[in-house]
Amino acid sequence: MGILDSINIPTDLKKVPEDSLIQLCEEVRRKIIDDCAENPGHLGSSLGVVELTVALHYVFNTPYDNLIWDVGHQSYAHKILTGRKEQFKNKRQYGGISGFPKIAESEYDSFGTGHSSTSISAALGMAVAAKIQGETHRQTIAVIGDGAMTGGMAFEALNNAGVYDSNLLIILNDNNMAIDPNVGGLNEYLLDISTSKTYNKIKEDVWNVLGKLNRISPRMRNFIQNIDNSIKAILLKRSNLFEAMGMRYFGPVDGHDINHLIKVLRDLKAINGPKILHCITVKGKGFKEAETHQTLWHAPGKFNKVTGERIKEVNTNLPAKFQDVFGNTILELAKSNKKIIGITPAMPTGCSLNIMMHEMPERCFDVGIAEQHAVTFSAGLAAKGFVPFCNIYSSFMQRAYDQVIHDVALQNLNVILCLDRAGFVGSDGATHHGAYDLAYFRCIPNMTIAAPLNEEELRNMMYTAQLPNQGPFSIRYPRGRGYLTDWHTPFRKMEIGKGRCLIEGNKIAILSIGAIGNVAKSVVENMQTQDVALYDMRFLKPIDINLLHDVFHKFSRIITLEDGCIQGGLGSAVLEFMADHHYQAQVKRLGIPDSFIEHGTQEQLYAECGFDQKGILNAIHEMSVTETQFQQTEH
Repeated sequence: MGILDSINIPTDLKKVPEDSLIQLCEEVRRKIIDDCAENPGHLGSSLGVVELTVALHYVFNTPYDNLIWDVGHQSYAHKILTGRKEQFKNKRQYGGISGFPKIAESEYDSFGTGHSSTSISAALGMAVAAKIQGETHRQTIAVIGDGAMTGGMAFEALNNAGVYDSNLLIILNDNNMAIDPNVGGLNEYLLDISTSKTYNKIKEDVWNVLGKLNRISPRMRNFIQNIDNSIKAILLKRSNLFEAMGMRYFGPVDGHDINHLIKVLRDLKAINGPKILHCITVKGKGFKEAETHQTLWHAPGKFNKVTGERIKEVNTNLPAKFQDVFGNTILELAKSNKKIIGITPAMPTGCSLNIMMHEMPERCFDVGIAEQHAVTFSAGLAAKGFVPFCNIYSSFMQRAYDQVIHDVALQNLNVILCLDRAGFVGSDGATHHGAYDLAYFRCIPNMTIAAPLNEEELRNMMYTAQLPNQGPFSIRYPRGRGYLTDWHTPFRKMEIGKGRCLIEGNKIAILSIGAIGNVAKSVVENMQTQDVALYDMRFLKPIDINLLHDVFHKFSRIITLEDGCIQGGLGSAVLEFMADHHYQAQVKRLGIPDSFIEHGTQEQLYAECGFDQKGILNAIHEMSVTETQFQQTEH
């Protein structure tokens, strides 16, 4: 029986002797590896913070003390130690626990996360709330990675936190990685701090002195801190960024030395006010392959936990992933159009921009986890005649909405926004579903909104978008594989705002947009009737007015289908058209309902929301029954 077997909640953890914590960390790490080998998840990030997680729950009084994990990729050890050990093997599966912190799931999840750079703001709010309520002993801790620290929101929060005398501890988990290696000035700054051997030796000596003193007067603390600040400025040849914002800076410390971490955290617990602890960790710690290939093992899928071999799909004759079609197509376009530039906020591998980045590094830019900057940076390039392809996951594009309106659309700049992971993304759940882009872009003037049915359409939309004078252009496509094995076809200019009829019919019309139309196509093709017509709208804005007039003249039963929220999307656009042009028809809208949908496979979530094959077929049958009843009433 191992130590972990006796631990269900942090109060159990506190009973473990300190000299047994190294063994406990190995058991936690082994459980993460064992369970992720069978049920994939975010492996590397969680392996890197095992010691830090154990130390935090060992020293602090969670859940009374607030612990917030930025993004949440690294929260697996936290979940295992906070009452979800048995459920952990079903994480990210339909009906199982979330892969991210979630308030509704556990009292130990102080704040729900999934998007980057939010933890310091949330933690500051909680710390100020504790101060207002006179809870002087309540601690608030935010754990944020150096990748998430590149997000502008984190700097906004740091700037604000320094002026409040709240009991806030920020732990900077510095492993030099987001999903891909970190970039930018902050990364270089942190690297300078962490690799200064002279500074670290002096810092360690200071900690040793502090550790021998049971009580230090505020005056003595300030004196030591001032000396420490001077040493930093001299040795690093720059002032400390965090202390310039009013934060007390401590570190860097070894994030895998559990006993030293506990000592440091106990010391920091006794120091009031805003402070930051800089921990150096290794992403993928304890699993050789994850340490060596950190990007690949961020979320590696299933793998052999003994050999470290990733378990790949056997069938090699599968359609390409939409992201890879994007990556290969932008490179092909860039070879013939020297004005094309690729931009992504910290997702070159995730969106496959790394394909172009490998061959044309001077024309690709990873700007860090900074979606707002990515969009306006693209707008600046477009203002000077370049054609930027800005690739941002649909869910993350929400973070740059003002920039799309103010900096791109208002100025009618030709920025091409490629929205990967549009619609249901699967096991990442509610924080990552790309449910809203059709709706939130449709109300913006000058915006073209396109959604390809398949990979060939994606190529042609990208080709069309980079032609002169197109203005703001959004192309959304789903996560995962497409539908064609032979997708690499010659480019063809598309007529913007033009849909098409895929299947002729005479009683019911289905209007779909995007790749979800393939599900409807399969349903209609397998029906033993010619009652149902299927139209691929291709463009939500401008919408094909002529096609809609033809549909409403011919059909009184219409189904709209979209892998997006039904409020404000294609269904709403069709209803608005019907009202504006005084048509009368029965319209059934299929899509994501007005609620947050949790995690599961894409097929499971389609079924839950009623637009999988069965749901579409049911909608057709309901329309047919209604029409029959209407005809009987007339007779």
